[in-house]
Amino acid sequence: MLKISSRENQRIKQVQKVRDSLIEDSIFVEGLRLAEEVLRSDLKITDVYFTGSFAKSVRGQTFLLNVENFNPIEVSEKIFDSLSDTKNPQGIILICEKPDTNKEKIESVLQTDSKKFPLVLLLHQINNPTNQGAILRTCEAAGVSGVILTKNSADVFSPKALRGAMGASLRLPIWSNADFDRVLIWAREKKLTSVCADVSAEKSYLEIDWRKPRLLIFGSEAHGLSAEERSGIDESLVIPMENRVESLNLAVSSGVILYEAKRQRQ
Repeated sequence: MLKISSRENQRIKQVQKVRDSLIEDSIFVEGLRLAEEVLRSDLKITDVYFTGSFAKSVRGQTFLLNVENFNPIEVSEKIFDSLSDTKNPQGIILICEKPDTNKEKIESVLQTDSKKFPLVLLLHQINNPTNQGAILRTCEAAGVSGVILTKNSADVFSPKALRGAMGASLRLPIWSNADFDRVLIWAREKKLTSVCADVSAEKSYLEIDWRKPRLLIFGSEAHGLSAEERSGIDESLVIPMENRVESLNLAVSSGVILYEAKRQRQ
């Protein structure tokens, strides 16, 4: 089994580039839980890096047996710390091929999904990768058909976003780098009624009929949707709040709305 003890090794430099999103077709997966999620997915693994302490743990030994065909590479604790994107490294990193993210993936689900009420989520310029990841995790739990991310959104496969999603982004149909206006046109073509969260809306999220094909839209944490963007959306909703609370965290808001949609659709 190959061992690397120098930070100047070209493989180590390549891993750093993947971690920093400088390699377009690869993603950096760190931590045992996420690595196990990769094994359950269709994602192609290209490299496996681990520490000696990880190899001595019971779960580590089991995991390495499952990836021995990928010729896992042992690195020193110091080198691993220089690669890690977490405060408490677990000693395992996978480099994988980036999944395809395009509208065809979502269209395929809409065509074959047996659900009577498809629901697609559009996240417009969501810049917080942790928030984004948490929303994707909720989407999977709530049975969302697919997620669309517009241009200038956080990288859905960045280390922080992957940790927040806890594997959901490896399984959900995703269309990334989409054009906002083009998505609205596409939604009409697919007969998805668009609805957005808007603090000035008159309808509560409880009054929206979720028993029809829907495109649910959220704007950025800082700026929301512009008046021009809202003008092209069919309906708007608000989450009623008390005690002079002005807004909720975006991940919380999406969870509240998605689970009402799930309740109605069931």
